[in-house]
Amino acid sequence: MVSDLHSAALIAVRDCMGVKPGEKVLVVTDEPLRKIGYALWRAAKDLGNEVLFVEIFPRKTNGEEPPLEVAELMKMADVVLAPTSKSLTHTDSRRAASARGARVATLPGVTEEIMIRCMNADYHRIAERTFRLCEMLEKTKTVRVTAPRGTDVTLPIEGRRAYASSGLFHQKGESGNLPTGEAYLAPLEGTSNGVVAVDGSMAMIGMVKQPIKIVVRNGYAEEITGGGEAYRLTKLLEPHGREGRTVAEFGIGTNDKAILSGLILEDEKVMGTIHIAFGDNKSMGGTVRVASHLDGLIREPTVWFDDRIIMKDGAFTVSV
Repeated sequence: MVSDLHSAALIAVRDCMGVKPGEKVLVVTDEPLRKIGYALWRAAKDLGNEVLFVEIFPRKTNGEEPPLEVAELMKMADVVLAPTSKSLTHTDSRRAASARGARVATLPGVTEEIMIRCMNADYHRIAERTFRLCEMLEKTKTVRVTAPRGTDVTLPIEGRRAYASSGLFHQKGESGNLPTGEAYLAPLEGTSNGVVAVDGSMAMIGMVKQPIKIVVRNGYAEEITGGGEAYRLTKLLEPHGREGRTVAEFGIGTNDKAILSGLILEDEKVMGTIHIAFGDNKSMGGTVRVASHLDGLIREPTVWFDDRIIMKDGAFTVSV
């Protein structure tokens, strides 16, 4: 298991991040993910790089900022790897580091099993698939999603940039998750309407036993009903007010190695699924900054880009 983890970490550092000799590498982790952080530190060190290893207290929510000192270190690095129990993706610290040219990979909640399974995917093929979907999204005015367990939602996206989390972050300022594989963007604020029935998994909750039914009106999650998971989602959203209920993201999984595991880092990358998130969307060109970003996974979706069906019952109907 240790050698397999080291091999996966080496793929992440060498192949996905493209770390070059002499580059400054920073690993930011916390106690629950210390072993993953150490594996990435060792992989970068084995490539001959000077690597800083920083451990922070676990954050309370996805999107909560790291300490100021860590944020400053992130801006000084060429490459940042952040295996943490709560996501640093949607933080001003990550955005500032990217703006300064750092290549940043966040690995929120990643496990050894997910690292080993998903880091051995063909990321060049995943990249091709992901960029193709991004091209299609940027030519689309409205996305509609339906699914067997009640989802029927319309998401206007005209003019929004689509982002490719391709797994190959070789250019200055590029960032995304590892393991990865998704095409995503921020729907236009205040415009999405319909029903989102989360029936796969939910960030910070895990696998969903009973679908979480979320009624969306004019870009906000107005009603949340279902079983125990729906109650938990409501409690997670409460501290963040109305902005935490913003329809923040539409994404499509593109990693053919990923499986539903109950951890949203992997689940949202599963090919044949889509996810819709609520909360912060500033990282993807939106206007909402809030210390929360919660993704909900939808299984077996049928997806329209304007009047063209690009996925039916979880299977692509277009060449990607």
